[in-house]
Amino acid sequence: MTNTSMPHNNLSGLKREDFQKTIDGKSTDLFILKNNKGVEIAVTNYGAVTLAIMTPDKNGNYSNVILGHDTIDKVINSPEPFLSTTIGRYGNRIAKGKFTLCGKEYTLATNNGPNSLHGGPKGFHAVVWDAKQINEQTLELKYTAQDGEEGFPGKLDVVMTYSLTDANEFLINYKAKTDKTTIVNLTNHGFFNLAGIANPTPTVLNNILTINADHYTPIDAVCIPFGEIAKVEGTPLDFRTPHVVGERINDKHQQIENGAGYDHCFVLNKKEAGELSFAVKCVEPNSGRFMEVYTTEPGVQLYSGNWLNGFSGAHGATFPARSAICFEAQLFPDTPNNPHFPSAVLNPGEEYTQTTIYKFGVEQ
Repeated sequence: MTNTSMPHNNLSGLKREDFQKTIDGKSTDLFILKNNKGVEIAVTNYGAVTLAIMTPDKNGNYSNVILGHDTIDKVINSPEPFLSTTIGRYGNRIAKGKFTLCGKEYTLATNNGPNSLHGGPKGFHAVVWDAKQINEQTLELKYTAQDGEEGFPGKLDVVMTYSLTDANEFLINYKAKTDKTTIVNLTNHGFFNLAGIANPTPTVLNNILTINADHYTPIDAVCIPFGEIAKVEGTPLDFRTPHVVGERINDKHQQIENGAGYDHCFVLNKKEAGELSFAVKCVEPNSGRFMEVYTTEPGVQLYSGNWLNGFSGAHGATFPARSAICFEAQLFPDTPNNPHFPSAVLNPGEEYTQTTIYKFGVEQ
């Protein structure tokens, strides 16, 4: 593992020694990415967690706009195990923790009510990635999941690159190969708050949201899709034009009640499958900060932090309910049990690829 940064000299106030630990024979560390605009991103290779994204507001004041912790032990023991982590081998839910592939049924851990969530309790969010800092703006992360790990078939080799461009883009490139037919659905579970984390971190209910999606996947009471691709038109999930997040989040609408707010996958409008295109814009009006999301994926999961419970994070910040918003670029939930959804199957000789960009800026 190579770390070329000097993490003591960073805007987030995180200390490298607080992230150095040996876990399962592998070393964890702190990595700092910096661009020529003064933006910084702090990452640890445990779970490929994004610990801090330091961006300016309309007055030039820098704040951390992603929920995170300030020591490796707090990351490992977080009350929210997926807090701003990388997710795999399968992001989102698989109904009853079961799927059939090549005529064989596979059984996964059920860690979200009756369902499997985000690759299981020791998914990619809870392992140590091999990390190499290529330069001040690029971090390469590698992980090999073994055949049968968390119940999934095939040895899966994953290479992921985190880049901070001079256009204030947090660019994530994913690649994966397998030696046996398997399913793959990787994503980043950043918990964003564009106002900046604080004690308490404000809710995201004032955020102004636009989502480039005419359709979504309706869910049942345990957040499993019915298999339907439904229109957002006429529902509280219609963000084709800008809407304030809190405007309809408590509506007496079955989908809002099923998700306890927003916890839904939007079917992104695409001219062709796999194109890198605009997905989301989120604006925090008080700070002037905005974030745009671009992705090659067919869907993005909107989650409004409904189950955050006020636990403490970095530097005494606290994270109450709905103090974060997540945009998880991915395939649709429970895809292995819905053959008409875009496929999650990866065969030997093929390569899984994904690019997702989180771009930050300021509106005056």
